[in-house]
Amino acid sequence: MIEEPMGMDFMFTFGPIFIGAIFILVFGIIIFTIIKGIGTWSKNNQSPRLNSFAKVVTKRTSVRGGGETRAHNVYYVTFEFDSGDRLELHVNGQEYGQLVEGDDGELTFQGTRYLGFTRH
Repeated sequence: MIEEPMGMDFMFTFGPIFIGAIFILVFGIIIFTIIKGIGTWSKNNQSPRLNSFAKVVTKRTSVRGGGETRAHNVYYVTFEFDSGDRLELHVNGQEYGQLVEGDDGELTFQGTRYLGFTRH
């Protein structure tokens, strides 16, 4: 009979547990992200639609993906209200291209959802 080295028992015991833990962790992160997205969507739906005078203060982009996956841009615009409060909202690429830093106008939003901006 061939004797196995002491480390082999450890690998056959620890390996499946480690792989199972990684699977549960990844699955948990996916479920958490889905629940968080649904919570934000629900909170935005329950928020009132607001129209407020605001100024476009700054714009920024964030690149997601790349490498082995397709990269895409995510666009954000920061608005400043008369009170001095600021709000950064996610906008689509077309809106991002049309908004210019320094623009004054009426911002329409619902929670963290951008609905539109009308220049004055």
